[in-house]
Amino acid sequence: MTCSVVLGYWQDRPPAENVEIARNADALGYGELWLGEMATYDAFALATAIGLQTTQITLTIGPLAVAVRTPMTMAMGVASVAALTGRPTRLALGTSSTVVVERWHGRSRHRSVTALGEAARAVRALLDGEKADVPGEVVGSRGYHLRLPAPGAHVTMAAFGDGALGAAARHADRVVLNMVSPAMVGRFREQLDARTDALGRPRLPMAVWLATAVDPLEETIAQGLRGKVSYLAAPGYGEMFMAEGFGDVVALARSGASPRDVLAALPPELLAATGLVGDEATVRARLAAYHRAGADEVCLVPATAGDPGGRRTLEALRPGC
Repeated sequence: MTCSVVLGYWQDRPPAENVEIARNADALGYGELWLGEMATYDAFALATAIGLQTTQITLTIGPLAVAVRTPMTMAMGVASVAALTGRPTRLALGTSSTVVVERWHGRSRHRSVTALGEAARAVRALLDGEKADVPGEVVGSRGYHLRLPAPGAHVTMAAFGDGALGAAARHADRVVLNMVSPAMVGRFREQLDARTDALGRPRLPMAVWLATAVDPLEETIAQGLRGKVSYLAAPGYGEMFMAEGFGDVVALARSGASPRDVLAALPPELLAATGLVGDEATVRARLAAYHRAGADEVCLVPATAGDPGGRRTLEALRPGC
């Protein structure tokens, strides 16, 4: 199993801290850095800045919402980062959430799984230097090809849900799950393998994003718990937390309670249920549990409260992660 690093975009921390995390990950020898897109930096701009301040780490941009960015803009963005930084650059796709797509961007998530597959087909052709010929029922691209050097297609898909998992089995080079328990990893692993077998495709690597804190302080735990609040009421995530024994806080979140009240009710144990939290031995044992469940890559989302730039956590897990 390999370990990579994810920029967490913690809401209670200054955005520029993410550049420090990236520099630490690069200096410590991690092979891959994931750059999603939330409410602060444009992902391609941040990837370019980080690529110019680091030396060897591969940049994976996304998952980007296929209802918001077109295949052409995503392929152009990846090629731009690769050309400007000289760094291997990959792309991850996802359907994102109703809040991000429909409220923030004013776009529709209708037929999002169809859009996911169509975007993957189009962007794969473009990143390989071809002219895409995907008219698409929801998204597509026809006639354009990159004027920059083609970086080569490596497409990861976020696949939390049956439809997205089916699209990933057909179109992805790798699957990524965010904030899941080992038990859920095992279920997704079985479902994904059954789908790829039926399609005659080889086993797909599965990566898992996990909030991570080695020797956490109280403020570190508090930071991690704040990051869980918005997921408790969400379909799929709520059921997962219920299965892990946190049905009371899921019920509270789904009752319409304020985020502040939900946060106040969260026990510290909830953070460890879908993450890597504790001393180094505890965290390594947890890593092994995810590996046994079917994860090929664990993507560390280092908590930074009490651990600037995630340095303590990233240093502790560097050897043999």
